[in-house]
Amino acid sequence: MNTKLRTRSMGLAALALTASMGLAACGNESDTENAAESTTSEAPMESETSESEEPMESEEPMAADAPFGPGCAGVPTSGEGSVEGMADDPVATAASNNPLLKTLVAAVTEADLVDTLNSAENLTVFAPTDDAFAAIPKKDLNALLADKEMLTTVLTHHVVGERLSPEDVAGEHETLAGDMLTVEGEGEDFTIGDASVVCGNVQTANATVYVVDQVLMPEM
Repeated sequence: MNTKLRTRSMGLAALALTASMGLAACGNESDTENAAESTTSEAPMESETSESEEPMESEEPMAADAPFGPGCAGVPTSGEGSVEGMADDPVATAASNNPLLKTLVAAVTEADLVDTLNSAENLTVFAPTDDAFAAIPKKDLNALLADKEMLTTVLTHHVVGERLSPEDVAGEHETLAGDMLTVEGEGEDFTIGDASVVCGNVQTANATVYVVDQVLMPEM
């Protein structure tokens, strides 16, 4: 009798333990599913993540070959004398359309250098402004304009027989006059002796122009 009771009690206990473990397993499985659902619902949508991380468009940088210098403000913004207009013409013709370079063009014409400059393939021209010529005493300027040989020497002293970019313009360069011209500086700040580049890297069809604020006088 006691043996049967013990056997029956042990069977009931085993049954109760099995049921309890089953309920626990169900509970754990439910908790796992709920946690997975919670994680999924809290994760950001892929499109939202990529959209928020999309980089802002940066402003377009200035063109590397753009003219520079305070004197460029005096260059027309449209027409044949503008930066865009000068780029289409050979250098002497382009200069004739620029209101800053009227005296230079008159001098080039007087020296019969228009065709020489226009027909060359690659030049760098250091072009004095009208104010630069005006700084020369009038008597001396008139004498220079009247002496074709000297005028040619002075004008060709401003011209180098190759295109020089702002990265290459500093240094010593042989001019069409057969002498040397020394340019100092870097970036957008260049000088030739006491003269300064006031508008640099102006492109024409066959030359790069650096407008200067003084006439460059060769050694005579």
